[in-house]
Amino acid sequence: MPNRTFKTPKNLDNNSKYNLASQTNKLLEKVKNSAIPLGLKEDVNELLLNINRAIEFGTYTIEYEQTSKYVDWLVSLPWDKVSKDNYDLRKAREILNKNHYGLEEIKERVLEYLSVLSLQSKSENSPSRSLVLCFVGLPGSGKTSFASSIAESLGRALLRIPMGGMSSALQLRGQPKTFPQAEPGLIVKGLRRANFKNPVILLDEIDSTAGGAESEVMGVLLELLDPEQNFAFTDLYINHPFDLSKAIFICTANRQGNLTAAVLDRLEMIIMPHYSDEDKICIARDYLLPRQLKLVSLPENVISFSPDIWIKVIKPFGYEIDIRAIERTINGILRRAAKKYIIGELESVKITTDNLKTFLPNW
Repeated sequence: MPNRTFKTPKNLDNNSKYNLASQTNKLLEKVKNSAIPLGLKEDVNELLLNINRAIEFGTYTIEYEQTSKYVDWLVSLPWDKVSKDNYDLRKAREILNKNHYGLEEIKERVLEYLSVLSLQSKSENSPSRSLVLCFVGLPGSGKTSFASSIAESLGRALLRIPMGGMSSALQLRGQPKTFPQAEPGLIVKGLRRANFKNPVILLDEIDSTAGGAESEVMGVLLELLDPEQNFAFTDLYINHPFDLSKAIFICTANRQGNLTAAVLDRLEMIIMPHYSDEDKICIARDYLLPRQLKLVSLPENVISFSPDIWIKVIKPFGYEIDIRAIERTINGILRRAAKKYIIGELESVKITTDNLKTFLPNW
């Protein structure tokens, strides 16, 4: 590719705050030293050349600002950066056990999935990656945290793309850069944050897109989840194929009914089971309480719970609540204790059936 430098326009003040030709040269240098694909580099060079011609004739439009923003996005994307995977199944099991109580069958399926990925990574002639995992269950049943555990096990970045209420496919695919205030979609934005082209991408609540947008959004999902297509995913703003084949896609859904048959065909459904009261007590006592103690920063010796109180914590109003609501309840109890501790009303307290109402939040 020939080296180019742009002349400073004669009809512009060289001492001007913005020396546009000089700035254009800086953009050109950024592109030259980046990992942008060669064909795209040539296209961007032509854009910059056209802008410089306009500047030489004293024409300055918003096009320079748009192109500067465009180049900034291009050079910041991880076109060739791949993080190294860790396929230690023993460590993966430790992480799964640390983050999830019970659910042994689901943990085994996740370990099987990681085993296949490990084998595929060692094979030069490996076929397309297996079906995408989709965790289906009620809110608070641990769907999202399983995706987090998989990313932690592999040592990959986790990108969470919230699909709930998504009203346009452009939120995923971006807008053409010719549009005013155009910007990339959520996929490209996430890749920039991750700084690697192979993150774990969590498509959260894919069944909850806004009414009327389902067909468009599902069309983009097909492109993302299909290994025969996602090696050349095109964001409308970037306007050049980006290889997503090395990324791992994981989906969650509250129910399967809102998904098209074509999307379902590319998913491996994992149904999250209902927890029994005994399960919820163990989760609340052994997982949620330590997490919330750390979050609230309340010393452990300040508060303790009577063993017989946990059934009332998981059913604070006498009826069933989900895991997320149990966590909010525990957080509310600790906050009330923290307030009394800070203002000197207590040094330590044991939550029992007699004083539970004093600490139980009212929501």
